[in-house]
Amino acid sequence: MHAMPRRVVIATVAALSMTASLAACGSGGDGGGESTAEKIGSLRIGLLLPDDHTARFEAYDRPLITERIKDLCAECTVEYANAKADPKLQQQQVDTMIEKEVDAIILDAVDSESIAGAVKKADDAGIPVVAYDRLAHGPLSGYTSFDNEDVGKIQAKALLKEIGSKASQGEIVMLNGWDADPNSAMFKKGALSVLEGKVKIGKSYDVDRWLPQQAGKDMAEAISLLGKSRIVGVYSANDGMAGGAITALKNSGFTTLPPVTGQDAELAGVQRVLSGEQSMTIYKPFDPEATAAAEMALALGRGEEVAVSATVDSPTNKDIPAQLITPILLTKDNIKDTVVKDGMLKVSDICTAAYATACKQAGLR
Repeated sequence: MHAMPRRVVIATVAALSMTASLAACGSGGDGGGESTAEKIGSLRIGLLLPDDHTARFEAYDRPLITERIKDLCAECTVEYANAKADPKLQQQQVDTMIEKEVDAIILDAVDSESIAGAVKKADDAGIPVVAYDRLAHGPLSGYTSFDNEDVGKIQAKALLKEIGSKASQGEIVMLNGWDADPNSAMFKKGALSVLEGKVKIGKSYDVDRWLPQQAGKDMAEAISLLGKSRIVGVYSANDGMAGGAITALKNSGFTTLPPVTGQDAELAGVQRVLSGEQSMTIYKPFDPEATAAAEMALALGRGEEVAVSATVDSPTNKDIPAQLITPILLTKDNIKDTVVKDGMLKVSDICTAAYATACKQAGLR
């Protein structure tokens, strides 16, 4: 156990139902007692996101988490910083949050291993850290993410379905995430559990920092080594890298693209799925993930119990309280019923002039 002034006892339950305990900043209960806000006051929550080249972080995660925190506590504030894919900068940002004496930190680590020391410093200072979207090393107080092995399984099953009978006639290229990101290992593990024995993996890359440009270079190398005629599919762990891979395929003279997977349902990725350049993406509804992180951080900051759906183990700690959310396969057939219906993307954003015909065919108006 860690000696922490604000450490809480975690209650593990099956459902996400923290909102009642967080009716924060509201009026007092029956009997005229003080409200939670009056007892504890407003909180400052640190929010540290890993990079600005993955569209989701600035476009969705930051505004959603900030909005959910304000929904739950109008008087609470968010201290934000983006590490721009620099692990050392993120460590400094944790130090800054400690100096500012924030009440809790929501952290999406650039490098899950190197951030361990900074997480411990926050823990020693009595500041609970909630790992967001990817698990970090060090004494975490909570974790919110998706079932990441399931993400890899969904991607791989969709890829095999698209490849069909060609699976025995060629090879696939795997563009996995950065090996410093623990999610990458889980995506890969899930994908390999489906792919191995079903299709030959010609080349496999762990793409540095998830960079689309690097994914493009790796794809170009694979094409050169394997030959155009041998590549029947591309497993790409996210949409940004899928874009880099598709550019490399086009530049290498592919007139008919092999199936390419993705993840995150970024605007550009959804447009590629719509046009047929990308076979699928993974829609991870960011709202429930952001809500879970906001609720957990506020509860921990107040020293209240939080409800969680599971516990997970990191390489340094066991039984970390977690909320794991189910990912969704997105194809051109369900764009309308997923990202559009949920308000994540607008039809007007998706259906630019270049995609007008595809949008009409998909019933997007």
